Amino acid sequence: MKLITWNVNGLRAALGKGFLDFVKQEEPDMICLQETKMQQGQAEVDLPGYFEYWNSAEKKGYSGTAIFTKKEPLSVRYDIEAEGHDKEGRVITLEYESFFLVTCYTPNAKDGLARIEYRMEWEDAFRGYLSTLDRQKPVILCGDLNVAHEEIDLKNPKTNHGNAGFSDEERGKFRELLAAGFTDSFRHLYPTLTGAYTWWSYRANARVNNAGWRIDYFVVSERLKGKIKDVILRNDIFGSDHCPVTLEIEL
Repeated sequence: MKLITWNVNGLRAALGKGFLDFVKQEEPDMICLQETKMQQGQAEVDLPGYFEYWNSAEKKGYSGTAIFTKKEPLSVRYDIEAEGHDKEGRVITLEYESFFLVTCYTPNAKDGLARIEYRMEWEDAFRGYLSTLDRQKPVILCGDLNVAHEEIDLKNPKTNHGNAGFSDEERGKFRELLAAGFTDSFRHLYPTLTGAYTWWSYRANARVNNAGWRIDYFVVSERLKGKIKDVILRNDIFGSDHCPVTLEIEL
């Protein structure tokens, strides 16, 4: 099975930058999008053969997630059923016979960690939600989780220490997620690979210089890690400040 996750940073913009050609070339079983910044129907997404599910923020042009899948799920859930966390279109869950697929666009802690208190509340609520799912059947979580876990996961860890996405608080919550029975699929396969990033600032030629961060993930239930075949960071694909990530897994 081939799954792709991609923060498209505005799907309408990505449609003009080769998004459809990429999907048609790759033919994933499922593609999960974050930061769609649109409501369903605001643009034509011509992907015949795919069922589509959208979760848009109440605030227009902000946040939002979507999943396109060749296989119809048993059930669909939107958000995480937690008060105060269900208005920004950040999570979609599809249930299949043998697993749950969850896509997530994690809230950004913002400059100066202005939103860190909310981010910590989100992390606890979301981890609880995933653990509840995991008790029923294995989980595949993907998306922009807005955290670089270890120093190896960004180009300039020393100068970014304490900044949004690389604060001790956010990294600690990611460790708590892994300790709750989940595996970072990329690091499971490539524990020491450097220069492997999924997001680059639009400033200072960051992408040209590969001064990036790895903040887009496939995180799977521990009992699925032996089924992972490969995880590929598609830094050859443009159209967003993030690149797609591909998971190949036997299910």
